[in-house]
Amino acid sequence: MDKDRIKGSADQAKGAVKDTAGKILGDRKLEAEGKLDKLKGKAESAVGGAKDTLRDMARKNEEEKKH
Repeated sequence: MDKDRIKGSADQAKGAVKDTAGKILGDRKLEAEGKLDKLKGKAESAVGGAKDTLRDMARKNEEEKKH
């Protein structure tokens, strides 16, 4: 698993906490920060997923060349 996916998951979790806390406390700034963190986390996860896919494809290609 790529480090971007791990960081993305952490940012999504952090964002969810901020978003929920902001809603409960009526703090629109905190809620907005949470939504932004969640979006950032989703983007990081997508980048990490793409890296994982490319890495897997490269490994598969190398293995096919050996045979």
